[in-house]
Amino acid sequence: MEEIIFELIANGGTAKSLAYEAIHASEEGDFDKAESLLEEGHDYLLKAHKAQTKLITDEMNEKPVALSLLMVHAQDHLMTALEVNDLAKILIKQNRRLASLEIKIQQNQ
Repeated sequence: MEEIIFELIANGGTAKSLAYEAIHASEEGDFDKAESLLEEGHDYLLKAHKAQTKLITDEMNEKPVALSLLMVHAQDHLMTALEVNDLAKILIKQNRRLASLEIKIQQNQ
């Protein structure tokens, strides 16, 4: 059980860090890097989701999952990673739009 919990924490945390890196890359105008980091983060989210799905499946098959503070922490990591990933997509899109507008303004000066 602890192994699965740590998979959730590690993979969720890595995905969240990559999403933040992607946001920063987009702020610097490196949109290819931002997209690459999001794709890499997505792979970690899939790993975390797979671990979570195993826990849910076990519980559905009448193998109770012990509720602990560590389990709650792991779920929190995964949900936060998912939210940051979604927010990163929005911010990258906005940064791409902003960069495009800045180029148009510079061309008109």
